[in-house]
Amino acid sequence: MKTEKNSSEKSSAPRRVRRRSPGSRRLTADVATAVKAALEKKALDVVVLDLRNTPAFTDFFVLCSGLNQRQVKAIADAVEETLRAAKVRPAHIEGYDRAEWVLMDFFTFIVHVFTPQTRQFYSLERLWGDAERIEVSDAPSTGETAS
Repeated sequence: MKTEKNSSEKSSAPRRVRRRSPGSRRLTADVATAVKAALEKKALDVVVLDLRNTPAFTDFFVLCSGLNQRQVKAIADAVEETLRAAKVRPAHIEGYDRAEWVLMDFFTFIVHVFTPQTRQFYSLERLWGDAERIEVSDAPSTGETAS
């Protein structure tokens, strides 16, 4: 009976963490960590696109904006540093010097940090319209830090 309790406790803990917002129960821990890091740097319009049911080369896109190039770099730095602390390193980072669109490739997910004008111009949400769109609240959940 104790083993049943322990196994149900183990499975219920991650569910609590993942119920932060509609659809987020399906985010991986690394994606949730990236989202939290971006939100802590005041990223705007944070959206996660679930690409697992599309013919895509990755599972998730994390899309967010910074008001200016300095904020775009701060968001990208925070995402990289936070994930690096969790021993997750990007395979590739592109666009950091110009800071109009920073792309961080973590294989199973890609983080895109834009200036508002660049995000509107490229409109990845429209291009990947088949993907499930997961809206992320502006306030990071305290439950996320438990994972």
